[in-house]
Amino acid sequence: MKIIMLGAPGAGKGTQAKMIADKYHVPHISTGDIFRANIKNGTELGMEAKKYMDQGLLVPDELTVKILLDRVGKEDCKEGYVLDGFPRTIPQAKVLDEALAELGESIDYAIDVDVPDENIVQRMSGRRACLSCGATYHLEHVPPQKEGVCDKCGNELVLRDDDKADTVLNRLKVYHDQTQPLIQFYETKGVLKTVDGTQAMEDVFQSIIAILEK
Repeated sequence: MKIIMLGAPGAGKGTQAKMIADKYHVPHISTGDIFRANIKNGTELGMEAKKYMDQGLLVPDELTVKILLDRVGKEDCKEGYVLDGFPRTIPQAKVLDEALAELGESIDYAIDVDVPDENIVQRMSGRRACLSCGATYHLEHVPPQKEGVCDKCGNELVLRDDDKADTVLNRLKVYHDQTQPLIQFYETKGVLKTVDGTQAMEDVFQSIIAILEK
């Protein structure tokens, strides 16, 4: 079961990816986590990626796919995996498809967690974070016991810059320009499945399970 999670920033695809991975006992693979692990372990691929990252440059697609394939080639991925955060663009999707085809493999499902932009702006602007201990809250869904104060350590809660409405709208624009075309790409391949991401988190998860266990 090889799954790609699609959806705008703030749609909740990362949360769903973890829940799918836990239920089916397969790895949840985030490209950011792979990069960090390779760099920490000083691997050849990690050091190559670090050269780009240190200069503030994007890691080239070919290198990203190499690092990804190295990860999905591990023993724990034999039964499948859930990809979160990759591919982000059509060129990345094509490179990944070609690389998997050489191994006689392919993606089984591309699951799009669909949430309208206005819902995402509302969701993310309601987030609050404690910069001291890292705890996160939501004014509507997971409010702190005392407004503006962290339940865990008592420090001030803040609206992070990347959760502010203007920043969220910019991120959504990038998503619509670069990543949303993947929806059509995977639809053409017959592996796209769309779920309504405006439902409660557990209901979104049950919708995904219904797709995977059809």
